[in-house]
Amino acid sequence: MFSIFRRSAPKVFPAFEFIGVDMHNHLLPGIDDGSPNAETSQMLMQRMLELGYSSFSCSPHVISDIHPNTPATIAAAAAELQQHLQQESLAIPFHYAAEYMVNYDFDELVNNKQILSFGKNYVLIEMSYAVESPNIREAVFALIMKGYQPVLAHPERYPYYFNHSLREYEKLVDGGCEMQINMLSLGGYYGPPQKEYAQKLIDRGWVNWLGTDLHHERHLEALTKLANDKKALRYMDKIKQLRNPTLSLPAL
Repeated sequence: MFSIFRRSAPKVFPAFEFIGVDMHNHLLPGIDDGSPNAETSQMLMQRMLELGYSSFSCSPHVISDIHPNTPATIAAAAAELQQHLQQESLAIPFHYAAEYMVNYDFDELVNNKQILSFGKNYVLIEMSYAVESPNIREAVFALIMKGYQPVLAHPERYPYYFNHSLREYEKLVDGGCEMQINMLSLGGYYGPPQKEYAQKLIDRGWVNWLGTDLHHERHLEALTKLANDKKALRYMDKIKQLRNPTLSLPAL
């Protein structure tokens, strides 16, 4: 069924040990556009362990009109995966949070405390790739006021920021938002502009997190190639305040 390592794939070695925890991925089964079932989740996790990861904070999408997940549906998917791993006699450490689209109903989730955080108080947020969320800065402020630390997912993938130099990113950082780069951006997976802005954000010292944003086997194949990309690895090494290695996940 899974073909990635049957082809002439790059050598697999634990290049990402220095990261430790992958805090952005779509490994929970059947809950968004990521892994479709527990068997696939198991395969993806095992291959990522070979690349050096130690554990996973799973972050399914919460998008009201596409993936209307709740703490209950996310917990159920995590329980399904945990049960499957136990049946396979596998002890793969993972926990769960979510990746929240900042849209018209995000304020209600925050006010009603329906937010799943990872680590102590980190909340992963995102915007549409087509248009900026008009309330993004208000959402960052609201999370901070509730005691959360907002983390903007893949800021290098929002093309409407490219024409503003780095001003819009700086506003968010100054407002207290941390930033998470998709590792595949550094390998050029999404295109040259995304790679360029990922590098610029690292050069400015604004990146605190590295995530795979892994959804499927194609991402896994690209991640394996990235483990052999010395230039991309050097850029990751430039992140002086990388928080992944210090992230502590509770047991399920």
